[in-house]
Amino acid sequence: MSKIEYKELIAFHPGYYLKEMIEYEGMNQDELAKRLKTSGKNISDLINGKANLSDEMALNLSIVFGTSVSLWLNLNKKYIEKKLEIDKRMQDDKECELLKKIDYKFWSDLGLVETTTRTIDKVKALQSYFRIASLEVLCRRDFLVQYRTTITHLEDINVMNANAWVQTAINIGNQKQVNVFNKKLLIEYLPEIRKMTLQNPEIFYPRLEQLLAECGVALVLLPNLRNCGINGAVKWVNKEKVILAINNRRKYADTFWFSLFHELGHVLQQRIKVLLVSGDEVLNNSDELLQRLEKEADMFSQNVLIPEQAYREFLRKTWTIYENDIINFAREIGVHPGIVLGRLQMEKIVPYNTKMNSLKIKYEVA
Repeated sequence: MSKIEYKELIAFHPGYYLKEMIEYEGMNQDELAKRLKTSGKNISDLINGKANLSDEMALNLSIVFGTSVSLWLNLNKKYIEKKLEIDKRMQDDKECELLKKIDYKFWSDLGLVETTTRTIDKVKALQSYFRIASLEVLCRRDFLVQYRTTITHLEDINVMNANAWVQTAINIGNQKQVNVFNKKLLIEYLPEIRKMTLQNPEIFYPRLEQLLAECGVALVLLPNLRNCGINGAVKWVNKEKVILAINNRRKYADTFWFSLFHELGHVLQQRIKVLLVSGDEVLNNSDELLQRLEKEADMFSQNVLIPEQAYREFLRKTWTIYENDIINFAREIGVHPGIVLGRLQMEKIVPYNTKMNSLKIKYEVA
């Protein structure tokens, strides 16, 4: 196209003026092509804006029409500049539309980006924070969070927010200072971490963060981001440091501890080259390795919180489960009773709408 229009912007290709000139001179394209010692197709492409104006063509046009070379070069320069302006405006508008799919306030509330009301400033702030050329990058199913390729109904809004949440966790984790990763020390700390299920967050969380840092694990607890569907993630920075991120969208203590030990299970797997993300059913590629790692992490979390043999013995002895049964068993194994109830509900042994839900507590972890 020899003329490009977008909103109030117009870019005129040199071919736009060339067409006017040959009409004024009473020429046709074939005649001009012969005078310029080129093909009719080249002239047609130039007039229709399909070809760039070369320096050689600018020189030949100046000879044929008795103009200066700079006339044609300046027309070409103005066209390129205006076209770039149009391209940028179109891209900015596209980015602003994408911004509607994510909640900028999530990052401004965390103090990670500046508070602003201008949409384009929000776009630029997030591009800079995520270190991406375009918010479109967050729409890619293969960017950070892997999705099963068979899922056809998945919305861009889910992919964008999942990738954005994980990238935020990585950015925060990268800034945390931790010791060199020590698997042996982490395993030694597991019993102490397990005992924290009986403490309040304001007591256990600072100690938990400290213990994990000593083991080379940067703990990141993030608020929930709407439409992200992420429970947690494990990302190795290198062989000496790993980031463990947890989403606080489910406030119940049993969910918090199951998620934490699930991600610790991933840490102990030491899959350094794989970003492991836990979340809703659509998450994770159909790759058999990832599925196996998820199952292993689930089993690790279950068995650390509630030893399997003790749990089976509890079920064998208790035909009808009452609240005191759960409290007594939890006391025997040294965990919060809400964790035992959560396991029983997950396995559909106890209904979710039971009166015993008073055993489950909610956390507000800052």
